[in-house]
Amino acid sequence: MQNKFYFRNAQGQFLWRTPVMVLVVLVIFFALWFLYSNKTTVQASTNEKKLTEKDVVYELATADIASAEIKELSAQLPISGSLVPESQVTVRAKVSAEVAEAALQEGVAVQKGQLIARFTANDLHARLTTQEAAVDEAQAKLGLAQKNRLSNEALLKQNYISQNAYDTTHNGLELAQASLKSALSQKQVAQLALADTLVRSPLDGVISKRYVQPGEKVSPDTALYSIVNLSRLTLEAQVPASEIPRVKTGQQVLFYVDGYGGREFEGKVARINPATEAGSRSLMVYIAVDNADAALKGGMFAKGKLVLEKTAASTTVPLTAIRRVNGADVVYQIVNNLVKMQTVKLGLLSEDEGRVQIVQGLEAGAVVISARLDSVKAGSKVKMPSANAATKG
Repeated sequence: MQNKFYFRNAQGQFLWRTPVMVLVVLVIFFALWFLYSNKTTVQASTNEKKLTEKDVVYELATADIASAEIKELSAQLPISGSLVPESQVTVRAKVSAEVAEAALQEGVAVQKGQLIARFTANDLHARLTTQEAAVDEAQAKLGLAQKNRLSNEALLKQNYISQNAYDTTHNGLELAQASLKSALSQKQVAQLALADTLVRSPLDGVISKRYVQPGEKVSPDTALYSIVNLSRLTLEAQVPASEIPRVKTGQQVLFYVDGYGGREFEGKVARINPATEAGSRSLMVYIAVDNADAALKGGMFAKGKLVLEKTAASTTVPLTAIRRVNGADVVYQIVNNLVKMQTVKLGLLSEDEGRVQIVQGLEAGAVVISARLDSVKAGSKVKMPSANAATKG
């Protein structure tokens, strides 16, 4: 009788059958169960992850967002330099004389033509009198020479004198005329010298320096006063040669001076030096400044900015709101608490103001994410900051 678990093969060997079949079935069962369980777990995990990502809401702080605002933007270049009076002069003596009067002190305002100094003029008066007498003498000689020539001209016509005698008389007349011209010239020189004893201001301004005192002896070209006109000043500022192509005459300059608090002064580029300054790679730019109230003084140091370019009022956002995605400029706009990626076209970029002009793609008042939030993407749900938080911020 054959055993239940064995059978004999042709060679008479007994083989294990039923237990092997059972083992194979069990292995296949457990393998299928493991694969099913693993797939179910992965799918559940994926569904859970999708559900979590779908339902997550990012709460934003006030500092994370910004509104697109209508503003004027400008590209600026920092500058600094000294203020120099546009009109200044050193008044000098033109004669050798003694100072009789020089009473004006530094800081006194003067007008063009005002008497500012006077010299003693006794010797110059005497010289003028001498020259006037020389003129009278020359005029008398000229009158006599004219009479002689008329007389000799009549005699020559009647052949009472020779041509040579007449020519001598005519030459005498010419010499008398030349003598009178010389005497008149010397008289004019004496008059000018006498006039130069009265020194007058050549311009409206303020006395900045007095060099002489009454009683001092001066000679021609001796400095008497320095006078400056503060109504217009020039701000001399060095600009790097690399920036000069962007600098144009007429551009606006805004600057500040120590001692005037937050008062902002204004000027315009008037001239640009064509050569660089010695020992540097900078060119001097001359900025005209109106100073009607004389608040600014010569020699003051100023710091400010040269406005290279300026836009009209247009839509702007913070620079930090701009992102670069696939070669395009975009912003993350918040619409109905959802993040939307919006492509924009940029205009003028102002690093000084930290904003950029939006030419196309965004309207004023739109809310954008201005902070770098790596976890917030297009399509993310967000919660806007509360009014209280915004107020505190």
